[in-house]
Amino acid sequence: MKSRRRSGFGTPGFFARALPSKKIKEFKAGDTIISQGEQCTDVHYIEKGVVKLTLVSNRGKGAVLGILGEGHFFGEACISGAGVYTTSAIALVPSLVNIIKGKSMLRLVEEDPSVSAHFINYLVMRNRRIEQDLIDHMFNFSEKRLARTLLLLARNRQGDKVATILEKIGQDTLAEMVGTTRSRVNFFMNKFRKLGYIHYNGGLTVHDSLASVLNE
Repeated sequence: MKSRRRSGFGTPGFFARALPSKKIKEFKAGDTIISQGEQCTDVHYIEKGVVKLTLVSNRGKGAVLGILGEGHFFGEACISGAGVYTTSAIALVPSLVNIIKGKSMLRLVEEDPSVSAHFINYLVMRNRRIEQDLIDHMFNFSEKRLARTLLLLARNRQGDKVATILEKIGQDTLAEMVGTTRSRVNFFMNKFRKLGYIHYNGGLTVHDSLASVLNE
């Protein structure tokens, strides 16, 4: 199975061309791709779609750690010797995922300097985003966290399909990501709509003007 490929994090198409494509698998919305605690054997690369990373603590409390779009990796810790996956990954929309054996990915990184450089750059950029998310949760109000989450999701768009993706993600998931209640998400979404930052027209469209909320 082949798809039109492009990367979503800075170097269009690089990993889509460089990675082996022996096992590209389709997942329906709601499908679990990997489960927390399973043996860590494969690196996963999102060819198309949106994936939610979740974590359940020893006390049974769950959290959404992040949303990844086209051109992102998950499960890559297995190339550094991790025994099990520390998170679960769930498809939020129909998705295509390239599943690469950890040993194959490690060999590719070790033998191809270009792949190694791009992979390191990708990890640095993602860690920077994780730090920004942490700062968001520690210091920003839920309204700003929701605005930033919507903008991040919009940047994971595939051509003109951002509205469909955001519509399917839903307010319950947004509430988990933002760390607030569904009623608060609904309140702020209505506020953003009235201000013209978002609009509904067969789906949800996020306008760049929403970024003004971050500067208030």
